[in-house]
Amino acid sequence: MRFQFIFLFFFHIACADEFNSLIEEYPLNNTNKINIVIKDNIDIKGKATTAGSLALVNNIAKENAFLIEKLLANNFHIKGKSNLSEWANFRSTNSISGWSSINGQTTHPLNPKYNPCGSSSGSAVAVASGIVDIAIGTETNGSITCPASVVGIVGMKPTVGLVSRNGIIPIASSQDTAGPMGRSVKIVAQTLQAIAGEDLNDIKTKDIPQNFDRNFMEATTNKTLKGKRFGLLKSGFDNKFGKEFLKTIKKDIAKLGGSIVILDDNRNYPSEEEYFVLLYEFKHGLESYLKNASEKKKSLQELIDFNNENSKKVMKLFGQEIFYLAIEASSNEVEYFKSLQVLKESNEETLLLMEKYNLDAFIGLTRGPAWKTNEDGGDNEAMNEVISFGNGGYAAIGGLPHITIPYFTINRFPVGLSLIGKPWSDKEIISYASALEH
Repeated sequence: MRFQFIFLFFFHIACADEFNSLIEEYPLNNTNKINIVIKDNIDIKGKATTAGSLALVNNIAKENAFLIEKLLANNFHIKGKSNLSEWANFRSTNSISGWSSINGQTTHPLNPKYNPCGSSSGSAVAVASGIVDIAIGTETNGSITCPASVVGIVGMKPTVGLVSRNGIIPIASSQDTAGPMGRSVKIVAQTLQAIAGEDLNDIKTKDIPQNFDRNFMEATTNKTLKGKRFGLLKSGFDNKFGKEFLKTIKKDIAKLGGSIVILDDNRNYPSEEEYFVLLYEFKHGLESYLKNASEKKKSLQELIDFNNENSKKVMKLFGQEIFYLAIEASSNEVEYFKSLQVLKESNEETLLLMEKYNLDAFIGLTRGPAWKTNEDGGDNEAMNEVISFGNGGYAAIGGLPHITIPYFTINRFPVGLSLIGKPWSDKEIISYASALEH
């Protein structure tokens, strides 16, 4: 059975006294509770955390994820959990964004034949369809920014380490982060302000600078880009739509007092090395999560066996070749550290490019428009039928902050505008997005 909008486990959770300490130095002082939807790879105490997989229907969370406690402490109300691409699109190279073996296909709010992108599909659609004004997604590479762009909402992938990953089913610790997806820059900033901060159970959050300014709401009052320099990411500007979009971007940036810089960008995206890092880290991270979970299956191999035993339901549309590759990669430490080094050097090139041109941020088109869902060939084949481009990859491998805001349309489907900054420049790119949104 197919569903146009899939949302699971609607329930009410009260804000407990023990969460008050999580409000920290930037209290939001919400007078009214804010309804929020949570992606179903994030733990909520007493509810199943499934990652969209039938293999995890009995994975009842023992505790709240750290970010859930932060939300509750700041007067957010958990409206429900949202469908996602099963295993966050990390089970098969032929996966279909928005499809899970538990709930079927999440579809685009403008046309049910079209795909909302993934893996945070349900979170994006919950906002775009008006169920809530804000949702939480997660991203390893494009899983917040792509669906946000494709359905026409604001999506924020923060600097990796700004938001705790504790209590979230992982793909790869090098790149994973949760982030807000909302109807406006303001509510996205408000939510990020609520969930950001150090967690003793996520060592990456210790990287947050001591003087880091987490008053993101303050940035949403900005209405100028005076003196700001933006490096143009070229992907997507080589077609008739992109050429017109570029004129608009240049005009709007100039009107706000900023400037566009055309880059001499010779970076080569290290896709093979990134993929190997994700494969290696997936098994180790997933089994670490399962070790303390209520789920009885504790290994990736047990999940593979379950999928094979239930293949008519779980694998009726695509297989699990990524799972097999992750088993194989997980023992190759030499290749893993070589690949990490390549990613590190690639990120250094990105930061040097920003320094060379004295950039405040990169700017570009987030992702191409929605494509028709293809159950036979998956996303890869489906996207061959539409204009396809994307500009978030370097931000993903570098852990850089990335915000997308609705800005254009192609054939009546939304296309977002991306702003990507240096590490820990989250507040700055929120302020730039706010100026452009205004």
